[in-house]
Amino acid sequence: MDEGEVTERGAHHVQSLERGLAVIKAFNADASELTLSDVARSTGLTRAAARRFLLTLVDLGYVRTDGKYFSLTARVLELGYSYLSSLSLPEVAQPHLERLSAEVHESSSVSVLEGLDIVYVARVAVSRIMTVSINVGTRFPAHATSMGHVLLADLEGEDLHGYFDAAKLEKLTARTLTRQKDLIAELEKVYRQGYAMVDQELEEGLRSIAAPIRDRRGKVVAAVNLSTHASRTTPESVEHELLPSLLAAARAIEADLASAPPTKAGHPKAGHG
Repeated sequence: MDEGEVTERGAHHVQSLERGLAVIKAFNADASELTLSDVARSTGLTRAAARRFLLTLVDLGYVRTDGKYFSLTARVLELGYSYLSSLSLPEVAQPHLERLSAEVHESSSVSVLEGLDIVYVARVAVSRIMTVSINVGTRFPAHATSMGHVLLADLEGEDLHGYFDAAKLEKLTARTLTRQKDLIAELEKVYRQGYAMVDQELEEGLRSIAAPIRDRRGKVVAAVNLSTHASRTTPESVEHELLPSLLAAARAIEADLASAPPTKAGHPKAGHG
């Protein structure tokens, strides 16, 4: 490294750490096993330097060797775990929402239950299909939303009774469920089938489907949904075309949350202030 590079990166820069990480990144799906010469060529290191870094990684358990070929071990996953452990629910969910929306070309969101409302904690908007703008922090009454139905369906005993004692079950459209017995029947159905569909109960023309996000103990801590305009879909097409991708995204978010500390993975309010 020349003097100009040192000045640009600062006196704090640790070149040996940079080179060690370069050695790890030399391995990938197309190059899972590399010789010493391969690593030196890929990283721009001398053979002597590449050998020192590789053998150090072998000593630390991140690399294995048969004497000629080197490959990564599963221990490198610990490096990713450290990153996941620092994330809150919105940060964990956001990339999954981006992939989900890119796949199905519909808006996706994650919300948590707070009092009588759902609160949006992550969102990817593909198109605006509601008359109001939805952002992180937006609240809607739980009884009229697919994510609300998913979250309410997991409530038990006093928690569910407390919700119905306080909720007004306002009629927002002609389709909104406003009788307690009807909503309870719907919640029981949602609990059995593992997802909820709301067809124009929050706003005319808005159809959405939601799935639960569970923590490592199996408790529903959030919900993820896809929203679409009723003019473009039918309830049957939503279940057939959107539900499989939605369920896959929910499971992927759960898998990442399982790698995070219980104080964050199990705290549904983390991240929305």
